[in-house]
Amino acid sequence: MANSGLQMLGFALSLVGLIGLIVGTILPQWKMSAYVGDNIITAIAMYEGLWMSCAFQSTGQIQCKVYDSILQLNSALQATRALMIVSIIVIVVGLGAACMGMKCTNCGGDDKTRKSRIAMAAGIIILIGSLCAIIACSWYANDIIKAFYNPFTPVNTKYEFGSAIFIAWAGSFLAIVGGCMLAASCPRGSPKSTPKYPISRPPSSKEYV
Repeated sequence: MANSGLQMLGFALSLVGLIGLIVGTILPQWKMSAYVGDNIITAIAMYEGLWMSCAFQSTGQIQCKVYDSILQLNSALQATRALMIVSIIVIVVGLGAACMGMKCTNCGGDDKTRKSRIAMAAGIIILIGSLCAIIACSWYANDIIKAFYNPFTPVNTKYEFGSAIFIAWAGSFLAIVGGCMLAASCPRGSPKSTPKYPISRPPSSKEYV
């Protein structure tokens, strides 16, 4: 029963992590304009995401523009896009496998050992997808940090971390915890069965006396 509860908690955490990854991937606030130097007071805040860039004005107006061409994007942004998409797809596959392997579901047959192995494989799949998301977020964050501390970067074009990258990071870690809980459903070795009949022994020499 405890193992079943662990599986349900792992599935719930992985599902919440997946939602966080989807929301973080869609939002344009992966990086925001940094207020440093003479750029402390400005009427426009710039945000850039994986799919578009947006300008938030002090009057409340928002103007967003989708990136025109993939070839114009830098390598870090292209890699982050690809890894986030792969991560979401892999975690969805892992959650589908978890539905078949969890003890509280009727999918996957009645064999408990087989269902435990499916749940363990689902947890490993979710872990792989979560690692892809963490690599994507860390890669993008490293690109922001390098550009921020580059002395040749103009002050008005420096960016810092936005809220979307933190949402994606949080979703990744939740999915990792959920994947570990599902991967902990590995089947235990079945105890050795005792023979139904007593083992026959050769008669001792005393029986012939």
